[in-house]
Amino acid sequence: MSTEPPDGGTLSNLLKEDRRFEPPAELAEHANLKQEAYERAASDREAFWAEQAERLSWDQTWDRVLDWDDPPFAKWFVGGRLNASYNCVDRHVEAGRGDKVAFHFVGEPVGDTRDITYAELKDLVSQAANALTDLGVQTGDRVAIYMPMIPEAVVAMLACARIGAPHTVVFGGFSSDALASRLEDCQAKVVVTADGGYRRGSASALKPAVDEAVVKAAELGHTVDKVLVVRRTGQDVTWNDDLDVWWHDAVESASTEHAPEAFDSEHPLYVMYTSGTTGKPKGILHTTGGYLTGAAYTHWAVFDLKPDDVYWCTADIGWVTGHSYIVYGPLANGVTQVLYEGTPDSPERGRWWDVIEQHGVTLFYTAPTAIRSFMKQGREIPDQRDLSSLRLLGSVGEPINPEAYVWYRHVIGGDRTPVVDTWWQTETGMIMISPLPGVTHGKPGSAMIPIPGIAADVVDDDGKSVPDGSGGYLVLTEPWPAMLRTIWGDDERYKDTYWSRYPATEDRGAWYFAGDGAKKDTDGDLWVLGRVDDVMNVSGHRLSTTEIESALVSHPKVAEAAVVGAKDEDTGPAVCAFVILRDEAGDGGADIVEELRNHVRKQIGPIAKPRQIMIVPELPKTRSGKIMRRLLKDVAEHREVGDVTTLADSSVMDLISQGVDSGKDEA
Repeated sequence: MSTEPPDGGTLSNLLKEDRRFEPPAELAEHANLKQEAYERAASDREAFWAEQAERLSWDQTWDRVLDWDDPPFAKWFVGGRLNASYNCVDRHVEAGRGDKVAFHFVGEPVGDTRDITYAELKDLVSQAANALTDLGVQTGDRVAIYMPMIPEAVVAMLACARIGAPHTVVFGGFSSDALASRLEDCQAKVVVTADGGYRRGSASALKPAVDEAVVKAAELGHTVDKVLVVRRTGQDVTWNDDLDVWWHDAVESASTEHAPEAFDSEHPLYVMYTSGTTGKPKGILHTTGGYLTGAAYTHWAVFDLKPDDVYWCTADIGWVTGHSYIVYGPLANGVTQVLYEGTPDSPERGRWWDVIEQHGVTLFYTAPTAIRSFMKQGREIPDQRDLSSLRLLGSVGEPINPEAYVWYRHVIGGDRTPVVDTWWQTETGMIMISPLPGVTHGKPGSAMIPIPGIAADVVDDDGKSVPDGSGGYLVLTEPWPAMLRTIWGDDERYKDTYWSRYPATEDRGAWYFAGDGAKKDTDGDLWVLGRVDDVMNVSGHRLSTTEIESALVSHPKVAEAAVVGAKDEDTGPAVCAFVILRDEAGDGGADIVEELRNHVRKQIGPIAKPRQIMIVPELPKTRSGKIMRRLLKDVAEHREVGDVTTLADSSVMDLISQGVDSGKDEA
């Protein structure tokens, strides 16, 4: 990891973003949070968070809001007792809202839809809780979930929460090796999975990977007791009567009566692993009361949630965004939402826009990589749909390029919707930095300022706050309710990874180091630059890959770009870019590479001009949409390409490598 903060002056021109979008007047007038919330939260943080916790139903009220006596180990709402599943389901039914739709489920096959009310969801969750108990799962046991984006995945999570069994959801695109390492690390007693799911028009198998993972976990010394299998696609599966149980046999025959038990606020809710398929898994532990408070509060505040909203987050259940902003936050708030199984372009490119039109979606939350893929296709496809129901757009997963932000707001939002560009992490559990849609004007590319209740800063190596117009490291200077409590089974690694860079001093407490570089612009607003590892030192200048990518995407022919630093004997790391052109640009013509190199030079400066630009058909992405830049670095440095098992489409790397070999530009 770099020990030198990004140079605030090198790329300052990109941070002089002059476009501003004021909050719509009606939204501002009726906003859930207004300007005074910032001052109120700053004046008494604990009172502010106690107020947010009261949004939940507690069986027993806490004695103490925050125990920070032994940093970095926090306890929130100490002595309080609650049940997360009850808060997400039962209390809405008891309040007379049982007939409200919780999920409009849309499967990838056209016509495969289900509407599930809160009353129906309560029955399903109760049945699953009873079934898990019958399979021997007790409070404290861990349950692994390896599922497609179907309602049963949400039901399984809530059933685990209901009986106090921490779940670990493993993304369905991960390999059997990755799943096995997670099963072993958290000692999962039961695995919940499906025969498969639908992806790009065909059935994609899941059960075989589970079968392999169970064997591999046993080789690592851990035995899984049972595998609970949803029949989703009807594919043939290998069956072991001693191990495997059909969901429709165990769950659908179970009683719909189940009394949820209240657990301590600090009872473990789930473990989420953040590493890839290699190395020791890093299990992020989130507990119940503080996490649920943070997820519910931020979902209500950042999306300005109203009772009649229809909300859609396109994340996968296997990522923290799916946990916080599909399951726990939205359901705690009793919202109606869309749950979608497939990809944005199957069976046709306009599928997402059809869903928004059909269900009258008002709040839409997706990733910049998806937005850029739609930019590549052009606006004709969304223009054919009625998207007038939308009143707010959100972005999550990585910094959004200013041009993608403007396109999103203009084409999808019809120039009337605020865009909330949210920064947070698996570790934070909740949104930390974002505009408030009724308060903060929109500034393309900037996450703006910490939300009320959150304290963040950009500092240098010595922990000094950098002045406006400068760059450094993003830190969180006060604990927050949804924060990770530790790394599962490894307190020392937790301290070393997140708290050792800025330990407590005589003047202040310990600070959480997010691992991201950031800048303050001349207004004092925050621009997150991405992982510190993605900042290059070229000829003594600090360059952010994010900002060079933004410069490329600002060119009218470019849909998406990924930049890496490759070894160069003369300059050290050299800037290498991989670019996807917009459809209307065609192949770009022979001069496009030089045109783009000069465009970057003009936008940023000569030092940022890429040594090499490769026009590619696709970029290597995980199914969550993150670009795997380490694989592009392998190509740029002419090495054998590394592990591609977590990619959504591993053949992409073959296409890129072939293109580079057949037409290198070494200008």
